[in-house]
Amino acid sequence: MAIPIPTWYFVLVVVQLENRFLLIQERKHNQHWYLPAGRVEPGETFIKAAQRETLEESGIPVIIDGIVRIEHLPNIDGMTRMRVIFTAKPQDNTPPKNNPDEHSLKAAWVTLKEMESLPLRGDEVIDIFNYIVNGGPVYPPKLFTREGAPFLLPNPIGNN
Repeated sequence: MAIPIPTWYFVLVVVQLENRFLLIQERKHNQHWYLPAGRVEPGETFIKAAQRETLEESGIPVIIDGIVRIEHLPNIDGMTRMRVIFTAKPQDNTPPKNNPDEHSLKAAWVTLKEMESLPLRGDEVIDIFNYIVNGGPVYPPKLFTREGAPFLLPNPIGNN
């Protein structure tokens, strides 16, 4: 009998507004700056998790508009990781939060140049943003769907 593979699921969200990106100053991870990100909760879709994490950490409601990539890292110390990197845009003009809470210390819109002076959690932050700025492929969010959803062909008139 096959043994189920314990897996942690994560989302990262690249939120862009013109030439600026949304960064979060984290409460943990040495209070470094990072993308809105976090674990998918039981019963939650990846897209809902991405929206929730971004709102909790930044105070900004977002519309998920793309998938940068899906990553899978099998069996790290008996645990497998899967993460999805999304793109999003702000739903409205809500400013980033600036009061610390249990989710983050604050959030800010920053340019790639301004990021150079921030203590980032890792180099992947700038790598991901450069990928987006330089026209890396971004896939439609409808790539994610529930298991058993019907397979629908695009409408030839262009309504899909």
